[in-house]
Amino acid sequence: MGAQIETAVTLAVALILVVGASFSLLAALGLLRFPDLYTRMHAASKAGTVGSGLLLFAAGLHSLDVAVFIRALAGFVFFVLTAPISAHLLAKAAHQAGYRMTKLSVIDQLPQGEEARRH
Repeated sequence: MGAQIETAVTLAVALILVVGASFSLLAALGLLRFPDLYTRMHAASKAGTVGSGLLLFAAGLHSLDVAVFIRALAGFVFFVLTAPISAHLLAKAAHQAGYRMTKLSVIDQLPQGEEARRH
């Protein structure tokens, strides 16, 4: 029975590693291929967060130690909660600093000019 559980955990870890590495690869490709700061930040914050979180989760599962798994799970939750928020704040600061969107972008919903600085 122990060997079957170990094999199942190994297969689960391998699958999670492949999915996490795929998301991380997509995030890296997005950083290279997307045209402006905002779309690059979107790729890094979404796909990068999922990829890194899954890799951390796989490492915790592979350890087969409850304490290590709980720390990895806490790190995963913390990462998923904080990375998109920090990316949003960085994008907002970049917009206020004057970084413009690419011509390919359809709409800019943030206010421009003097009125935007007062809010």
